[in-house]
Amino acid sequence: MGTRAVSWLPWLILLFITASVSATPSKKIPRLGVLRGSSLSVLEGSSSLRTVSVNLSENFQTFFYPQTLDHFNYRPESYTTFQHRYMVNFNYWGGARSAAPIFVYLGEESDLDKDINSIGFLVENGARFGALLVYIEHRYYGKSNPFGSMQKSLQNAGQRGYFNSGQALADFAEVIINLKKNLSADSSPVIVVGGSDGGLLAAWFRLKYPHVALGALASSAPILYFDDITPQDGYYSLVTKDFRDFSESCYNTIKDSWAEIDKAAAEANGLLNLSKKFRTCKPLESASQLKDYLETMYSIAAQYDRPPMYPVTIVCNGIDGGLQGTDILGRIFSGIVASRGNNLAMIWGNQVFHQKQKKVGIGSELVIPIGRGSNDTMFPAAPFDFKEYDDSCKYSYGVTPRPHWITSYYGGHNIKLILKRFGSNIIFSNGLRDPYSSGGVLEDISHSIIAVHTPRGSHCLDILPSREDDPNWLVLQRNVEIEILHGWLLKYYEDLLQSN
Repeated sequence: MGTRAVSWLPWLILLFITASVSATPSKKIPRLGVLRGSSLSVLEGSSSLRTVSVNLSENFQTFFYPQTLDHFNYRPESYTTFQHRYMVNFNYWGGARSAAPIFVYLGEESDLDKDINSIGFLVENGARFGALLVYIEHRYYGKSNPFGSMQKSLQNAGQRGYFNSGQALADFAEVIINLKKNLSADSSPVIVVGGSDGGLLAAWFRLKYPHVALGALASSAPILYFDDITPQDGYYSLVTKDFRDFSESCYNTIKDSWAEIDKAAAEANGLLNLSKKFRTCKPLESASQLKDYLETMYSIAAQYDRPPMYPVTIVCNGIDGGLQGTDILGRIFSGIVASRGNNLAMIWGNQVFHQKQKKVGIGSELVIPIGRGSNDTMFPAAPFDFKEYDDSCKYSYGVTPRPHWITSYYGGHNIKLILKRFGSNIIFSNGLRDPYSSGGVLEDISHSIIAVHTPRGSHCLDILPSREDDPNWLVLQRNVEIEILHGWLLKYYEDLLQSN
């Protein structure tokens, strides 16, 4: 459980409240995101359902803030505004007069409707803290697009330029400050929460806007996967470890399969035969299409290896179940069927022939150099090639990536030395089965910048809705995070009473 011992804090915080006054087409970068993509498994529905005591989206009211298009320039067009959506749940709030806290979820790169129906941490703890719950949509997504739609925005180079993390953080700050002003809640402390790319934003928000947010919970935030701070093969090494830890034979089958695919494709009518063997809805145009599909399937299974279904277990059981008298490619196909079900035509059509990079605008600054060598993972060698990445970004989006900008603007190098004296009140939570945890903060930086991790956890699992059958280690991880938030708020209210 990371480096924190668990000792439950009593609800003193509530007493103080009463007493006082957030890749490229050729070499795909594994997607960031709290939830798995729609092309994942037919088991996605059953493995993602969360048995919760409250309706996550119930009692939220929708508001729109006239958001500034460009926070950092003074050109005439910079003052253009757009309707920025956020949602608020007042049901649990103790009110401004008691300086009750405000919990703010910083939207990742997705529609806010998805966020509000999939993030359980805020709603499930709102009553405990007497907190106002706020979900803010990320600019360019959902109903918060300055130019009408993502597709329209990406067609214009001038419009794409306003799509970056710095602008998004400033958006969040404006919404929070305006909301607190309207509610006369100047003394109410703000805790920001985010997962995956939203986890990056939550941590950076606390560092850039400490006057707005008292603290941040950054779930599965690969904050060190920039500018070669983390080894490039970190991600795929952990994918490999997840599969190998479960089954050595499954690992060996996958590792041997890439050469078998190339060998089969090189034969006469090889691609046609592979298409038949794997039941693709359209004939494969190259062996790389099949390999890309499998690489994505294995990576997603590891990244979102969540209870109770555990996708790695499902894939490997399918592969190992075909051991007797089945060749390597037959076993690989069995793994696909086990994971995806029998409706393969729909799956192949959605994923193999229509894969698109999720990061489009922010990809110019979120350059995560993920690659792998020839012998360090179960995958074929694919070192990160910045020139290829650069060429692809320019070709696809007309954007030149800036690989050093993130560490220049937010830091990252020597993070323990720098933040030990500078930063405070950040929880970096990770599940060590998540390949992106290789770029996460896994050791405490100070007494208040804290690493909380679980060996069996996966991507953003701690902030998803709880289930009745959640394992004890997951319940414990969430309780540790709640305890830390209690401590931050308790200290804040002590300081507030003294200042008054």
